[in-house]
Amino acid sequence: MRAVVHDRYGPPEVLRIEEVKRPVPKDDEVLVRIHATTVTRTDTGLRSADLFISRFFTGLLRPKNKILGLELAGEVEAVGKAVTEFHVGDHVFGGKGFGAHAEFIAMRESEPLAHKPVSMTFGEAAAVFDGATLALACLRKADLREGRSILIYGASGSIGTAALQLAKHFGAHVTAVCTTKNVELMRSLGADEVVDYTREDFTKNGKTYDVIFDSVGKHSFRRSRRSLKPGGTFIETDLGFMWHVPLLLLLTRWIGSKKVKMGFPRYTKKDLLFFKELIEAGEYRAVVDRRYQLEDVIAATKYVETEQKTGNVVLTVIADRAT
Repeated sequence: MRAVVHDRYGPPEVLRIEEVKRPVPKDDEVLVRIHATTVTRTDTGLRSADLFISRFFTGLLRPKNKILGLELAGEVEAVGKAVTEFHVGDHVFGGKGFGAHAEFIAMRESEPLAHKPVSMTFGEAAAVFDGATLALACLRKADLREGRSILIYGASGSIGTAALQLAKHFGAHVTAVCTTKNVELMRSLGADEVVDYTREDFTKNGKTYDVIFDSVGKHSFRRSRRSLKPGGTFIETDLGFMWHVPLLLLLTRWIGSKKVKMGFPRYTKKDLLFFKELIEAGEYRAVVDRRYQLEDVIAATKYVETEQKTGNVVLTVIADRAT
């Protein structure tokens, strides 16, 4: 099968298309012919290994897993003899830690894999799991419910668009912060208020929120704390400059009423099924910015690294009307 591989860390140019051995499903596994996958910020970080600590998980000198790709949507090609949930020909979607930048992937039936919502194309379904999982892990720290207010900084990204829709599902009053071109998108996703950061600094408008969620790792607790209500929570997705965010987690736990928290995601089938329920209820949709062919993975990766994408970037593995 064709796959995007990399055998060393470095810039996007270390990626290449190569013929590799097709996986054979074990008794409890499903073989999926992938129609679409995505390029995520996580993929780019694992490939570059600029955050050196990541190498302790991915390989100190060279990557242990040469095929990236967290998300996928496709068609069941074969099933192991112990599999009962899926059958050959089923349309599925989900996620795995690696391996989706390829024509086929083998996954255990118990892993995050589910039947694809009928209303979604393969490309849209491939763009659900990672951003929504990261957003949900963070929002679980926020105690969102009816009457609570949240400001989402970077609301037009993969995590941000997911967080906006999940926060609305939980009943929160949502303020989305984005650039001018995405203002109408934020409103279409259900934002109660939208702040165009090119025209207004939310930290200076006098409004306060129960939760401020920095979904892109570009803001800070120091800059935002006056915009938090007493007892409010600042949620961060990145470790921050000089890894200061974990220190703030500890300090604010004991000092002051305003807290800093981080979300630590676990990719589970239970969460995937929750997202599927929201999609089928019309409460969630994936936002796709650009689509690239698998062969154009380097261009797709470079675009993701501009940090200017809206929502998700999809890689089409099989081009058809449903992608």
